[in-house]
Amino acid sequence: MINLAKLTETPTLLIDARCSLGEGPRWHRQERRLYWVDIDRKLLLRWDAASGAVEQRQFDAPVACFAFRRDGGLVLGMKDGCALIDGWDAPVVPFGPQVLAGKPRHRMNDGRTDPAGRFWVGSLNGAKDVEDATLYRLDANGTLTAIESGMTTCNGAAFFAGLSRSQANAADFTGLSRSQANAADFTGLSRSQANAAENINWRFCHSDTPSHAVRAYDVDPASGALSNRRILHQFERGVGPGLGRPDGGSFDAEGCYWVAMFDGWRVVRLSPKGEVLRIVELPVQRPTMIAFGGDDGRTAFVTSATTGLDEAALAAQPGAGGVFAFRVEAPGMDENAFGG
Repeated sequence: MINLAKLTETPTLLIDARCSLGEGPRWHRQERRLYWVDIDRKLLLRWDAASGAVEQRQFDAPVACFAFRRDGGLVLGMKDGCALIDGWDAPVVPFGPQVLAGKPRHRMNDGRTDPAGRFWVGSLNGAKDVEDATLYRLDANGTLTAIESGMTTCNGAAFFAGLSRSQANAADFTGLSRSQANAADFTGLSRSQANAAENINWRFCHSDTPSHAVRAYDVDPASGALSNRRILHQFERGVGPGLGRPDGGSFDAEGCYWVAMFDGWRVVRLSPKGEVLRIVELPVQRPTMIAFGGDDGRTAFVTSATTGLDEAALAAQPGAGGVFAFRVEAPGMDENAFGG
């Protein structure tokens, strides 16, 4: 059994997966497994924290992102649109409009579920010649709504549902799990808890990666409408240590947004105001996403990629394509489950 709590603040190569385009790490609390994908190889992978065993499932089309479902199984963001599987070996069932069918340069890219159980998934234009990628919202009934377009690579989707001080003082959180206390799961709340949850201030962050900017929005919990779009942080353009472009990201329980910097050899923690609070250097050039898990939520998992690296770069980065892990002070937010 691997004790994640004994890791340090220095990144360790946890899984030598050698993915071409490793992405989308998600910790399954009940299973104590880490799931992620290798988009280029059309693989879904999972690592068992108890045994260290890695399983993989091959698909016929790229799986770019996914989320756990409330009743088991996964929702997948694939080449043409979204799909469902009821379990690890279950058949793939298309779900909702396949809006990218017939568009060979496009596929779904990055996605996250909000606290109400809606799956938000963004597309990309692989040719990067037109800004026509779109952020979509998939509801539990299969309705797919285009939310924002005019992008090239929609990336880094993450939600934070935080209480104001007055709401926290007014709410009765006795006996709640950590995810409920962070307002990440409203199922089974008392009336006072539910009333407080309805007024929670939700935030959403994502990036159009080539812009090097992380965007932030306010979210209406009931409708899912986005408002008050602003630039949380504008990163300097360039490739190399201290540079890179924003890829996948996640919130921690303090409302800070962590983002992996592709071609930047690092992950960065941003305050709610967009200030750089922490930089964690990695021994690989192309980290792709950061997410949190472990029994206490204080283990950071970072996927990475080998795609585009030449032989010299691969020789200098023996852990490239692997999953790295390190410890953090503030726990991450539990992953929200899709309601469909």
